[in-house]
Amino acid sequence: MKVGDVDVRRIGLGTNRLTHTRDHVALIKAAVAAGVQMIDTAYSYAGGESEQTIGEALSPFSRDVVVATKGGGGPNPGRGRPEVLRQQIETSLRRLKTGTIPLYYLHRVDVETPIEESLGAIKEYVDAGRISHVGVSEVDVDLVERARKVVPIATVQNQYNLAERKWDAVVDHCEREGIVFVPFYPLRAGRSAAVDEIARRHRATPSQVMLAWLLHRSPVMLPIPGTLSLEHLKENVGALNLQLTKPEYESLSG
Repeated sequence: MKVGDVDVRRIGLGTNRLTHTRDHVALIKAAVAAGVQMIDTAYSYAGGESEQTIGEALSPFSRDVVVATKGGGGPNPGRGRPEVLRQQIETSLRRLKTGTIPLYYLHRVDVETPIEESLGAIKEYVDAGRISHVGVSEVDVDLVERARKVVPIATVQNQYNLAERKWDAVVDHCEREGIVFVPFYPLRAGRSAAVDEIARRHRATPSQVMLAWLLHRSPVMLPIPGTLSLEHLKENVGALNLQLTKPEYESLSG
């Protein structure tokens, strides 16, 4: 699938627990060597250490790898103000050791700031060539469409998995509009008897079955399971080779 103008494999890596250690720098390098092309982070992850680690591991960024980060998040009102976003973008650019962020999300829509104002600040960086593509996170269809009136939207990132499907309408909208849907916490659904049975049948792991269900759900789906284990990362990528039958998919979807 394409994220912006880059062809990427449909399993990425979430890095919300990534810290700035030698082992974690090595993990990011190994992830890319294993074929992961979407690395997802945020200004707030691990107090900034996630971005710093990715910058050390991958700068200068390969044209075949999409490093995505986010700003404007957090529980406190006002985090989506343009001046806050500008400061966070500048910090993310420094931590990532890059002149251009491949994909930048508005992490959350601020209750005090219209989405148009927040994205207006991000668009300034797009126009300046400092951000290549833009995404939005935890949004409904109306907010996606409001966002698209300000700047082209390449990706939408909402929580979505076997157990959490309140964003079904957003998934379907993204599919119609050719927008990549990035489900975070894709494995949080947990195991079930049906998942375990299908895993045994395919000689796969339950995690691979849950990821395969997401990949089957929509062709625009790009999960980003987080892990600090290279073994688990390779297991997750292995879900790309697991094809569920229609009855198997429907048994999990019910």
